[in-house]
Amino acid sequence: MTTRTESAVRLVILLAIGTMAGAAAFTHVHDLSVAHGQPHWIGWANAVAVELMAIYLGLEIRARRRTGRPVGLVGSLLVAFALLSLAAQVAGAEPSVWGWIVAAVPSLAFLALVKVVLSNAPITPPTVEPHEPIAYRSEETELATEVEPVRPADPTPSVVPAVLPPRAVQPNRPHVVGIIR
Repeated sequence: MTTRTESAVRLVILLAIGTMAGAAAFTHVHDLSVAHGQPHWIGWANAVAVELMAIYLGLEIRARRRTGRPVGLVGSLLVAFALLSLAAQVAGAEPSVWGWIVAAVPSLAFLALVKVVLSNAPITPPTVEPHEPIAYRSEETELATEVEPVRPADPTPSVVPAVLPPRAVQPNRPHVVGIIR
């Protein structure tokens, strides 16, 4: 099977599961809203709000991951809307463990599918602002103001900063002073 054919089959499966799970979820949220006193059109408005909000939040998480922004609040909202959808499906089920499981299958299948699809988003680490380089000096360098040199506990530095080539550090001499401007 070629990659293109496999991608097409995956898309068809995604659309089939999405359509069926969406229809079940919309219907359960609508029916539950109407059963609890909401007019018919508000039942559909509730269904649209709950189900599409969950899909939108999943897409927002993907967009935020791509740009390295935090996803905590959006992820919490996604869980809340997914639980609302799941609760509506389970509330209309036969009051038994199997009734609840069967009623939850469309929602759980859709959530699992969304998780798989959205987890394919590439994660781009946030850009790091460069820090000001640390200025080094030898004893021969004179500053405009008198500064007491910082004496490290170990006079031989064990790590050379990456911002300067190794030859800029002179062993056995105090060299870290601060930033020269």
